[in-house]
Amino acid sequence: MTTENHRETEKECPAEGLLKLLSGKWKPQIFLLAVDGPLRFNGLLRDIKGANKQSIAVALRELEDFGLLDKNVIKLKPLHIEYTLSEKAKSLIPVFKQLELFSEK
Repeated sequence: MTTENHRETEKECPAEGLLKLLSGKWKPQIFLLAVDGPLRFNGLLRDIKGANKQSIAVALRELEDFGLLDKNVIKLKPLHIEYTLSEKAKSLIPVFKQLELFSEK
């Protein structure tokens, strides 16, 4: 490891990656809606004003890739997919509640 790379690593905040991930378009709204229960794609399109299919699909994929959403395929006719908060994401709920309280002060 070079000295320059070592300095860059030291400057990074541990929470920076998570904050960047959750600051993407529609992700905070998706996370908040998922706290209340399972989500479906078309439901998100209805619930999030101004969202389009592509932006919701990208946000869902990124949240799933980071391990914050679990994708569940329901094999009933018609086939549908539900997204729920993962255990990792559920551990963030108290953090967001504290941020909410802080912003109200």
